[in-house]
Amino acid sequence: MTAPTDQPSRTSTRLPVVAVVGRPNIGKSTLVNRIVGRRAAVVQELPGVTRDRREFEAEWNGRPFVVVDTGGWQVSDNEYLLVDIKMQAEAAIAAADLILFLIDAQADISKDDAAVAELLRSAPERVILVANKVDNESIAEDLAGFWRLGLGEPHPISAVHGVGVADVLDLVVNRFPDVEEEDRKDDSPRTLAIIGRPNVGKSTLLNNLLGEDRVVVSPIGGTTRDPIDAPVEIDGISYTLIDTAGIRRAPKVGEDAEFYSILRAKEVLRDADVALLLIDALEGVTHQDQRIAEEAAESGAGLVVILNKWDAIDTEEREWTEDGVADRFGFVDWAPVLRISALTGSRLKRLGPAVERVLVNRASRIPTGELNRLITAWTQAHPAPVRKGRRPRILYAVQAGTEPPTIILFVSGGELGEDYLRFIENRLRERFDFEGSPIRLIARRKNRRPR
Repeated sequence: MTAPTDQPSRTSTRLPVVAVVGRPNIGKSTLVNRIVGRRAAVVQELPGVTRDRREFEAEWNGRPFVVVDTGGWQVSDNEYLLVDIKMQAEAAIAAADLILFLIDAQADISKDDAAVAELLRSAPERVILVANKVDNESIAEDLAGFWRLGLGEPHPISAVHGVGVADVLDLVVNRFPDVEEEDRKDDSPRTLAIIGRPNVGKSTLLNNLLGEDRVVVSPIGGTTRDPIDAPVEIDGISYTLIDTAGIRRAPKVGEDAEFYSILRAKEVLRDADVALLLIDALEGVTHQDQRIAEEAAESGAGLVVILNKWDAIDTEEREWTEDGVADRFGFVDWAPVLRISALTGSRLKRLGPAVERVLVNRASRIPTGELNRLITAWTQAHPAPVRKGRRPRILYAVQAGTEPPTIILFVSGGELGEDYLRFIENRLRERFDFEGSPIRLIARRKNRRPR
């Protein structure tokens, strides 16, 4: 068991996350130290000494993972510090793949234990119940009462002496996805979805990238009636291209055509890693383009905006088109904009680097400590506005996932409005390179004092 770093790198490969939770003075930090093989976490006989989530890389049986040491959760004390520790524990749970819930094998179930168990029963498949301080066989044989927590079998250990820890770690790594399955998933080509209104050049772009006339190209909107999957290499990297092309136009050209194009975009965006949104530079950005861009952003896929037929317009028209992009696509101004000709291939060499950059940014992870330091500074400088007589306060933040980057904000007081969430998102984009990737911010309201 090793722990080379305290914090996983923001750009490191996604490792499984194991959170160690439980009430104060239960032995969480001692167990973390045992797992990582060094005295990494503070151990002291005082409740609540571990105030922050601390993350360490560890390994067992050749499987690397991240173990998170959380502060204790004590619902029976009204001190604000312990409420904050509760928030951190809940944040760790939100971001964890597996949770080790520690209880004291030498004590009865406390109301603090019951409160933690109540929270964890929403996802019992991610929980391993661990009974610590099992120093002799008689204690190990007297664990039946802990089944009442509703979290399955209690596994006996002594974190101080290391007894039983190996057995628990075997359970942990056995719940990780199979290595071969992970490798196969990682080796599968990323999916690029070509989306846009009918007759903007989607099939032409696909044919150009494939180097063959794979799909029919026609000036009649809706020639391509079904999505077409095709393997393609761009700059030596394999992808799967999906041409959503068009839609067959319905009798009513206006709203019906828009409805079907939006529906088709939704279908392919479900599994897309990056969406390539084609815009006809001759026509500029339309309302229908805006609707499709909204679907792309909400899907969580990366986004690259492509102004097609760029070589067919003059300087004045180009300025008009670019002004329209800035004006109508302000809500996705984080997406890179390419100017190409799908027909001639002009400037198409810029597509590969743009897609790779978006894929990297979409997988980005911000270390928890850095994320909270930044959000604290931003909210102190610009507090959230008062709503209905209450000012919301962000107590803690954690990045719970990637692809797209997903950040959970634990909030007390009032509700965070969409305007303040945009403020936080804009600050994040100024600080980190999230070009081409949406960011999901989820606000969870919590009471400042435990019940």
